[in-house]
Amino acid sequence: MPKIEVNEKLFFNLLGEKYDYDTLEAKLTCGKAELDEKPDTSKPEDERVIKIELNDTNRPDLWSTGGIARQLRIHRTGKISDFSSFLSYNKNFKDFGNRVVNVDPELKEIRPYMTAFVISGKPIDEPMLLDIIQTQEKLCWNFGRKRRSISMGVYRSAQIKWPVNYHAVDPDKTSFVPLACDTPMTCRQILTDHPKGKEYGWILEGKKKFPLLSDSTGETMSMAPIINSATLGAVKVGDSDLMVEMTGTDMAGLLLATNIVACDFADAGYTILPVQVKHPYDTGFGKDIVTPFYFQETTDAKLSAVNKRLGSNLSSEEVIQALAKMDCTAKVTEKDGDTLFTITPPPYRNDFLHEVDVIEDIMMGKELSFFAPEKPHDFTIGRLLPVTLLSRKAKELMVGMGYQEMIFNYLGSKKDYIDNMNIDASGVIEIANPMSENYQFVRPSIIASLLSAEAGSANAVYPHKVFETGKVSFLCEEENTGTKTVQSLGFLTASGDANFNTAASEVATLLHFLNQEYVVSEANDPRFIPGRQANIMKNGKNIGIFGEIHPQVLENWQITVPCVAGELNLEELL
Repeated sequence: MPKIEVNEKLFFNLLGEKYDYDTLEAKLTCGKAELDEKPDTSKPEDERVIKIELNDTNRPDLWSTGGIARQLRIHRTGKISDFSSFLSYNKNFKDFGNRVVNVDPELKEIRPYMTAFVISGKPIDEPMLLDIIQTQEKLCWNFGRKRRSISMGVYRSAQIKWPVNYHAVDPDKTSFVPLACDTPMTCRQILTDHPKGKEYGWILEGKKKFPLLSDSTGETMSMAPIINSATLGAVKVGDSDLMVEMTGTDMAGLLLATNIVACDFADAGYTILPVQVKHPYDTGFGKDIVTPFYFQETTDAKLSAVNKRLGSNLSSEEVIQALAKMDCTAKVTEKDGDTLFTITPPPYRNDFLHEVDVIEDIMMGKELSFFAPEKPHDFTIGRLLPVTLLSRKAKELMVGMGYQEMIFNYLGSKKDYIDNMNIDASGVIEIANPMSENYQFVRPSIIASLLSAEAGSANAVYPHKVFETGKVSFLCEEENTGTKTVQSLGFLTASGDANFNTAASEVATLLHFLNQEYVVSEANDPRFIPGRQANIMKNGKNIGIFGEIHPQVLENWQITVPCVAGELNLEELL
């Protein structure tokens, strides 16, 4: 989970009230946070660092000193924040002066989107500068997938000549002096010789042109998302006017991150000046967009659902007050004999996906201490679900056929679940804000997990026979949530003589002892060799597949022996 370090003096100044550390830890629960480490009290207050651990990745707005202080302040006062002075709410917003960024059409296939704004006011002190750097790192590393989808740059805006140009350049013919250097380097050299280039150069790997940000005089500001220039991009203590820009591949994520940082600066007492970014192609929010930009959608919740899930008897007024403590406004209407709340989130939050999310905020707004502990009212007898009993029987049969049980993660990477398996991503569930690219997708099949194990088992004596019973999930429009999760059995055999006939006989054995009737039909799955694969059918419905793994899939996994594999939806056998 994310951890942040906050300067004690800056934090309590933004909070507007000072707490002892025990009280602070109790107050942090409204932000799903806790003290990770108390500061050294022997140091002066302006040198103390409080370490806070966030227990939720759905609120990137809390990953900064300003963000966590805002949540505690609003929870204490119930006073909703107002950022309307600088937020644009529609495409006709004109209050951006001469602050314009022009985006090159060539960037559409490289790094297509950009947002920006300018801050003005008091000089930046050292604690504030350190917090800016921390916010940049947390947002871009965790929320921005190690800068792939979101990167952030900060510049000395007083020296920038508008309009700014975000354009594609030849990496071998374009040079500038990057941060921490004294001599110019080409964009290509930066990837191989500069520490930040070595760390993040993989993002631009294979690109014929690189993104460059420069002002109207041609002075380089940065090579996004790698490194700032040593001139306009070298922000120092004492600078009072700064430009903040974000580039990336996810426009919704960029807009949210932009709003988060802008609101943090506004809370710290700075004036936020919007910037118009002119894209030559559609961003999903229009072409010419003034940022910061409010794009959050409303979410509905019924009073009856709130009280049912919380076991409470809250009135409409109490619900509105609780939501206000979480910085949310609510419009109340009557519908079908029930009270309906339409919740409008603040510009820095985009984590309301369902009515339950609203109910959770109401609970946190009321505080956990409001809800009295209750003993269970009903006496129930625990028992295993039918699918669990079936899974256990299937496990015993697989072990009896010489298979070894494996247990895998349910989350993985695009490479493992999609690219290596020769399938498209249309039915695969993607996590909106993953902590890492290695846990970006929910697995749609167990076979990929089994192949990942086989890829690292070349030194073990053959044959290799492994299986797993576990959950798989995929997109499904017929479900209310848009996704479906089922209990599945997957198996794989790797050996020199692994073939379709062996897999067919083992499937027949398994289903015979599970007392299941089935037939097979021709399959056309890209994971398997054409003509050497079959669907498992029950009552006219496809409930599984087995066959010989396609050579391309084996090559993708760097597996050098033939493999047969199969998968069965256990829930369809009930």
